[in-house]
Amino acid sequence: MTGATGTRQHLEKFAWLSIAAAVATIVLKTGAWWITDSVGLLADAAESIVNLVAAVAALIALRVAGRVADDDHHFGHSKAEYFSAAIEGGMIFVAAAFIIWQAISRLLEPRPIDQVGLGLAISVVASVINGAVAFLLIRAGRQHRSITLRADGQHLLTDVWTSVGVLVGVGLVVVTGLEVLDPIVALLVGANILWTGWRLLNESGTGLMDAALTPQENADIADTIAAQCTDEVTVHGLRTRVAGHVSFAEFHVLVPGAWSVRRAHDIVEDIEAVIAEEHPDLRVTVHIEPSEDPRSYDDFGGYEIPIEPLADTDAAAREEAP
Repeated sequence: MTGATGTRQHLEKFAWLSIAAAVATIVLKTGAWWITDSVGLLADAAESIVNLVAAVAALIALRVAGRVADDDHHFGHSKAEYFSAAIEGGMIFVAAAFIIWQAISRLLEPRPIDQVGLGLAISVVASVINGAVAFLLIRAGRQHRSITLRADGQHLLTDVWTSVGVLVGVGLVVVTGLEVLDPIVALLVGANILWTGWRLLNESGTGLMDAALTPQENADIADTIAAQCTDEVTVHGLRTRVAGHVSFAEFHVLVPGAWSVRRAHDIVEDIEAVIAEEHPDLRVTVHIEPSEDPRSYDDFGGYEIPIEPLADTDAAAREEAP
């Protein structure tokens, strides 16, 4: 088992944790709705069902993304995580539509809420479970650059805020006696869920379109590369892209045309070794070009690398291969 594969399998435990939390909150929130007959609590319970579907999709995506490259997928399967985020975003839209429909129905025909205290207490317990699991998922997702875990955590966090809104709304119904507040809160919850779903769909779409790394990440990589340049060795054309938990970068190394293949290759190996040490999750492709050839500058695209060439102190020590 490679280190990368082992790490992805390690992340599966978070998906299982999310599944367990979803099952627990479905039971709790459904019970709270059954006791109170609150459309707000019904909306809260409906989102927990979506959480379960999303958690299962996350588990599948993590397993697929953890597969090594094969004959049909030379760059691996890491983009599978974006499909999970897209599925989760779509499911959020479904949940929001159901919530809004139920809220409008109850808005037209308000009904009293029963046993509010017990129902709210059950909902609080479910929210605490979701909040704790959301924190763990988001932290693990950021640490391991997993959009799947981050999306699942953000969804659970949205569920927590949904529950808070519902609790406030149901509490206001009890205090004021205005039954119409229950469906109004449910409508607000539905609108918030729609916004979360849109953000997840947008993020997954951006990833599937091979978005570049962030400006800061590009700058860090460019600085690492530029530090290896000398009077004779320069670089240009840095391009990057993100594919789930894996990132890719390519750039051109310009060396004197009179150099041997071996000498140029040794320089590239040294540069790649430094990059691998400072950016371990980055997969690098380098193209060597003769610095005297005008054609070497025809494809100068990508991120600009600020270069201040250093004197090649090892030039005298390098020996041409026979």
